[in-house]
Amino acid sequence: MGKLKLQEIERVKSISEKDFIENYFKKQKPVVIENLTKDWPAYTKWHLNYIKEIAGDKIVPLYDDRPVSHKDGFNEAHATMKMSDYIDLLQSTPTNYRIFLYNIMKEVPSLKEDFKWPKLGLRLVKQLPMLFFGGTNSKVFMHFDIDYSNILHFNFNGEKQCMLFAPDQSKYMYKIPHALISREDIDFDNPDFDKWPALQYAQGFVCNLKHGEMLYMPEGYWHYMKYLTPSISMSLRAFPSKFTNLTNAFYNVTIMRFFDNFMRRIQGQTWIDKKNERAITETHKKLGIK
Repeated sequence: MGKLKLQEIERVKSISEKDFIENYFKKQKPVVIENLTKDWPAYTKWHLNYIKEIAGDKIVPLYDDRPVSHKDGFNEAHATMKMSDYIDLLQSTPTNYRIFLYNIMKEVPSLKEDFKWPKLGLRLVKQLPMLFFGGTNSKVFMHFDIDYSNILHFNFNGEKQCMLFAPDQSKYMYKIPHALISREDIDFDNPDFDKWPALQYAQGFVCNLKHGEMLYMPEGYWHYMKYLTPSISMSLRAFPSKFTNLTNAFYNVTIMRFFDNFMRRIQGQTWIDKKNERAITETHKKLGIK
């Protein structure tokens, strides 16, 4: 087993719009802003028992860490559960079940009053933000987002670890062709460099995000999340600033996703297996690894 080359993400208590744009957005550099949400109602209210109280009767989609199957649709949930039962589960025992991209604010409009749109100079997409929930030790596999957004990622209730790699590190990440993910059988907490030798060259960032803290993730960054305790997260998004990332996002949404789904229907699991193998052979070939 090996240890990834990770440096701690810079932290600031607060930041001006000018400093954020000049020092982080323009440089496409991640940063944690610790006190951004302290004047939000969410800072005091967004704990699991509050969510259980106002949304306990909602049926929520759940995801776990099972490998991708050709039988699964794009972002198709693995299970459903009442929110109250799910929160009871989070609070009682570690679980792999996560809530991913759940538009809870559409079903519980009062939550919209609990947060403020940050004034950091970004042109944020003013749609209702999605929420994420996870239990102790649940993990979000290494991936980058389909739309190449700049992301403001907020954490509440607990603590989660966030591991990031810039787009120029993609050559080391064992990227699955026609997808946005790395090989799902890689343990990024304790990578096996004998099996995944390219990872020993990757250089990334890491932080532990506590209650109320916000992580800025620049466009196209790979990210892997591990919930250290049960947590609630929210992401706000801004469109990519680089023209190449805009075109990449357009390709992903309009062509890549549909081509991949088409091939899954035609070839089934064979298509998934081929892509997983190509992630290894193509990575090693590019880097001259035998």
